[in-house]
Amino acid sequence: MQAWRVHRNGEPGEVMVLEETDRPTPGAGQVLLKVRAANINFPDALLCRGQYQVKPPLPFTPGVEVCGESEDGRRVLATPALPAGGLAQYVVADEAALLPAPEALDDAEAAALHIGYQTGWFGLHRRARLQPGETLLVHAAAGGVGSAAVQLGKAAGATVIGVVGGPEKAAIAGKLGCDLVIDRRSEDIVAAVKEATGGRGADVVYDPVGGDAYAKSVKCIAFEGRVVVVGFAGGDIPAPALNHALVKNYSIVGLHWGLYNTKDPAAVRACHDELTRLAAQGVVKPLVSERVPMAEAANAVQRVADGTSTGRIVVLPEGGDR
Repeated sequence: MQAWRVHRNGEPGEVMVLEETDRPTPGAGQVLLKVRAANINFPDALLCRGQYQVKPPLPFTPGVEVCGESEDGRRVLATPALPAGGLAQYVVADEAALLPAPEALDDAEAAALHIGYQTGWFGLHRRARLQPGETLLVHAAAGGVGSAAVQLGKAAGATVIGVVGGPEKAAIAGKLGCDLVIDRRSEDIVAAVKEATGGRGADVVYDPVGGDAYAKSVKCIAFEGRVVVVGFAGGDIPAPALNHALVKNYSIVGLHWGLYNTKDPAAVRACHDELTRLAAQGVVKPLVSERVPMAEAANAVQRVADGTSTGRIVVLPEGGDR
């Protein structure tokens, strides 16, 4: 089979190599899946760079989520077992962790539903306890993680303010349902949020960026607001001033969704049931901006790494328009 492999750490476009390799062999409790669609995530870039919290042995195949087909014909969502990741024609995954692909979504959309939307749901509902009528500020609102949070925030009855970089991304965030879009390149985030909220600020901040995004967020956080730390796509890990959190009375909460797979797998399945229901209603629908063939996967991962992509880029190992 074909699989993208990384033999040394570095930029995805430089270190990912498409190779012929043997199909992986399922171990106890695992199943072999034919990959119908593999969604690209920012962690794939971090894996290539050797900067992710999980460091698989070299060589490895990136790709942390897929929509696959089991040998008995089931269409399922899976997080492949590294080092044999999803940017391949076949993967193995734990049988117990497989989730049925929602019928309302095609393969590419289904592949993009799992990690990003689970992260959004747990971040907004389990960690931040977002309430109807509250104001949600989402950074990188046109990106894969941010776009999921926007849709889930609207589904929860929140007023959603999206922060983006540039007019193209601003247009996408508007189409996703943001009540207000702020272009960080030309607008003052803090002033815009305070004006939109009558000086109160955002009740919940969803931050997959870190760095300056976090710094701006805590300047426009509401009384008893909650900042959900999702990641550091901007490259800089902020050092929170806890005295500031104390005097302004806000909470800083972390979210590592992967922990729920081992700490509370029942909650992951319940979340998937809710996401499937929302997808059937048309309330959530992953923004798949590109569907690319296997040969273009390295270039696609590099663009995600560079922050030039919007929504989700999904690799279709056999081509086509799934």
